Formats: sequence, C-alpha cells, structure tokens
Amino acid sequence: MGRNGNLTLPAWTRAAMVGVLGGAVLAIATAVSGDAVAAAESRSFITSDGARLHYLEAGPSEARTVVFVPGWTMPAWIFEHQIDALSDRYHVVALDPRGQGESEVTRFGYTYERRGRDIGELITHLGNGSVVLVGWSLGVLDSLAWVADAGIHARVAGLVLIDNSIGEEPAPRAPTAAPRSTASAPEPTPEDRRTRRAAFVASMFAHDPGADYRARLTDQSLRMSVDDERRLLAYDVPREYWSAAVHSLGVPTLYVVRPRWEAQGRTLMRTHERASMAVFPNAGHALFVDEPGRFNALLIDFIETQVGPRPKE
Repeated sequence: MGRNGNLTLPAWTRAAMVGVLGGAVLAIATAVSGDAVAAAESRSFITSDGARLHYLEAGPSEARTVVFVPGWTMPAWIFEHQIDALSDRYHVVALDPRGQGESEVTRFGYTYERRGRDIGELITHLGNGSVVLVGWSLGVLDSLAWVADAGIHARVAGLVLIDNSIGEEPAPRAPTAAPRSTASAPEPTPEDRRTRRAAFVASMFAHDPGADYRARLTDQSLRMSVDDERRLLAYDVPREYWSAAVHSLGVPTLYVVRPRWEAQGRTLMRTHERASMAVFPNAGHALFVDEPGRFNALLIDFIETQVGPRPKE
C-alpha cells in the first residue's frame, strides 16, 4: 500500500499461503468490479492527458458525494462493504486509479502530481458540489497531492485519511538499510512476482477474507508494469508537503489508523482544530475490510455530525 504500509504477515497467513504457493488459489478467475459490487454501476471518464479511468458509482446523485481512493495497485471494489452500506443515503464513488482495477494501464502518468490531478478531474467530472474525500494508504498521498496542487479547496467538504503517514510528528522509524549493490536488481519472473504479490495481499488483513477474495485482489493488482509500480513508491517530497496539505483545507478531517500511526494522529489533533482520530488495534492495513461494521458506522457519524449534508443549490 504505499511505502509506509506494514507488510508483516498475520498468523493465519502461513497456512493460507500453502495453497497460494501451490498455485491452487491463484488459478481462480478474477471477477470484474461490476460483479463484485452489485449495488454499483461501472462508469468511466477521460482525463486531460487522455487516460480512460474507471470508477464505481452508487446511491442518489442529489445526496452528499463520498469519493474513495484505494491504495497501491488495489482496485476500487475493495471498498465494496462501504459502497453497500453507504449508498442508501450518500452518492458513493470509488475510483480505479490509472493502471489499477479496470482503468487504462497507461504508459505515463505514475507521479504523485498526475495521480492527484486524476482525482481532481474525477471530482470535476462528477459535478456534484463538494465531496467527502476518503483516501487509503497510497490513496492518502494521491488525495493530498491533489489538495496541495489544486490551490482551490471548495470541492472538499471533509477529509478521511486511512492508515498512512501524513507527515506529522513523529516521523516513522526508517528501516535498517541493507548494503546497496551496484548491480541492477533482476526482474522477478511472472511466477515469483505473483507469489510475492499474493503474500503482500494476505499481509493487509488481520482476518482472512477468504481465498477467492485474496485471489481476485492479487490478480487485479498485477496489471501495471514493475517499473510503474516502483514509481508509485517513490513520491520523493519532504514529509512536510503532506502535513501542509492536510492543514491547508481547514475542513473536518478524520484519521483512521492502526496503532502504528496513533502518535501522528495525536499531533494532528493538537494542531488541527477540526481533526479527530479513530484507532483500530485489532485490524490489518485494510481495516475497513477487516472491521467494516465499525468503520462504516464511524464514517457515517463523521459525515452526519462533522461534515453535514450537501448544501442545497
């Protein structure tokens, strides 16, 4: 999910990965996102640089719009529990960022500036006034990149940031660096790449979502090239860039994290008068999948009590 994601495998994974390594799990066919989220319609739009981006849309168009942005290589339908739970009262949209889900795998545009611009152009395309913007993992950074670049923030009524660093103190502890080799790292074979990605997908959950579910995520997370995947993990700006973007909005902001990021959340609440935090100590990185009931109730309460309904035009 972004370079700050926790890749520690949960205990259940060791048994589950036996099937993955044997190839039995990964042979399962991938369901398209329209099939995965029955309540949503598949839509697409064309960005200013000519990319076709796909998104899922559900709920009444006149209601408050909630836009979900997934993490590194993940598809929009990972928010299926949120789409199902929120679309009876909100206009819910989940984006497949370029190269992910059912969006076009372009040969360009894998920078934080362009990815942020994609989000802004989706919001403009929707044409529904201000939105509640919900970013998860790398989607946090993509969303904040748009906020930092846009300059005009009237389109954001509320901000929800899920389980990534946001540039507040304390800075995450840097991992111990291995000795660097002057030789280029060999490209993984397709089999090795798939096996590693399956392990990565499994690491996102504290509770096993099931072999079929993991296989669908694994399959869809392998669409873009290895080089472009690496570009997404190299958003080389100062940490302060992300913090400044959060504070620039001045809108209700909800930080939903595992204990790893709790200290940053406490700093945020001390310095941002409209910020709040919720900690999920028993969930994995995809905490909204592990504990959808709690997450959905939290998000609905945030929108109802902190953001409010869509203003009447």
